[in-house]
Amino acid sequence: MDELRDLNTMPVPSELRHNVFVTTIDRFVSYIYNWGRKRSVWPMMFGLACCAIEMICAAASRFDIARFGSELMRPSPRQADLMIVSGTVTKKMVPQIVRLYNQMPEPKYVISMGACATGGGPFKEGYNVVSGIDKFIPVDVYVPGCPPRPEALLHGLLKLYAKIERQSVREVPWYQKGESEAIPVPILGPDLIDPRRLPEIRARLAELRAQQGGSPEASAGSEKGA
Repeated sequence: MDELRDLNTMPVPSELRHNVFVTTIDRFVSYIYNWGRKRSVWPMMFGLACCAIEMICAAASRFDIARFGSELMRPSPRQADLMIVSGTVTKKMVPQIVRLYNQMPEPKYVISMGACATGGGPFKEGYNVVSGIDKFIPVDVYVPGCPPRPEALLHGLLKLYAKIERQSVREVPWYQKGESEAIPVPILGPDLIDPRRLPEIRARLAELRAQQGGSPEASAGSEKGA
């Protein structure tokens, strides 16, 4: 045991550092696993606005996204690894985006392409526009621009590859015990309501009722009796 401990702590000579790959089983398996995943990321084919045109250009022969293994844009979320939110996200579209995201199998990633998907863009604070898709689904890479050029999208794809390379098989959430929880689909009514904020909304409503001296129903009943 002492000899093995000495071997593990033995420094690697400087002339051999570029020739010897020192690693553990965990890092080696993660390296091979992530190398295969990052070279076969299949985006889901859907677009929301003008950014989608630049995304389509990135898949054409001039920019050739096939160099990175992402030329297969799938029409079904169950066959896709990557969701590219390209364009203006309206409140009417958010429930569909969240539903599609929940249907994608793990591991899955999201790229927010363009100023509109990231923060609302020129339509920020509009009555029908969401100020950033990251308010509803987790985003891995943001690609700025209005709209971004295809080179910017390819750069964002390379940034996603770098993130995939750093992931460990032992730590990724889709290999942990238990089932992953789906993101609640927002409720579309007079306005867009995130179900995760319902307890906050109810607490705020109760606070307003307490300040008014009772519930609206009780007030209406007292006025009717008078």
